[in-house]
Amino acid sequence: MSATTVEPAPPADAVRWVLGTPLRVTDYDALIAECQRLARGPGPVAVDFTNAHIVTMRRRDAAFRDTTACMDGFIPDGMPLVWCLRAAGAKLRDRVYGPEFMRRCVRATPAPWTHYLLGGSEDCLAKLKSALTTANGGVQLVGAHHGYFSPDDEGKIFGEINRLSPDFIWVGLGTPKQQEWIQRNKPRLRRGVVFAVGFAFDVNAGTKPDAPRWMQRAGLTWLFRAASEPRRLAGRYLLHNSLFLLYLLWDGLRGRLFEPKPRDAVESDACA
Repeated sequence: MSATTVEPAPPADAVRWVLGTPLRVTDYDALIAECQRLARGPGPVAVDFTNAHIVTMRRRDAAFRDTTACMDGFIPDGMPLVWCLRAAGAKLRDRVYGPEFMRRCVRATPAPWTHYLLGGSEDCLAKLKSALTTANGGVQLVGAHHGYFSPDDEGKIFGEINRLSPDFIWVGLGTPKQQEWIQRNKPRLRRGVVFAVGFAFDVNAGTKPDAPRWMQRAGLTWLFRAASEPRRLAGRYLLHNSLFLLYLLWDGLRGRLFEPKPRDAVESDACA
């Protein structure tokens, strides 16, 4: 492995709860260093890049909450979550945005670190591999598979990942497919840090546009994406963003805004 200095694991209090999801208080550099440390350890570790949509789904849907229980870390990917964390006392300057994290992590982990890509169309995957190689000529992409595979192909993909034993496994299947894939396969993976990064594949491949910086800073990435793909995303964002605000209001009125939430039917209250 590289001689890169690896920082110690963050303290347990580097977590704040928002609507029942334990969000990590971290930044790009600290998370990259932590993932380098985790990649050297035994067994797999799963990291989810979490926005308001995912937090709301975990609050609303017990099945999705069970699916994502396999995650070892929820990273605040959206500015609304950063604002919530700041209100809870966390000193965060910015979110850790999945597409940007992917770019930075790949730059910081050239060979002998190894990477595997799972997701996107064949065209997207080819362009992503080219973009990552151009950004870092030392990156070692040991394997890849597009995201349009059948259930019968899953065993072959899983077997290839275990054979190649990559340090970092990037999964861009979209929510909830990527979380479901990780839940099914994490117990069988030998090692590696598994990232649920979704949109990062298309952004970094250049197959879909990203929101302008000013919209990202204003927490309007969701609006840009909804306008870019209205049939697929407008209804989803309208529902989950409305519920996100409603849940925040409900918990705030009860004085439970930043408390851990039970993982059972108790959450099916008047606001569910």
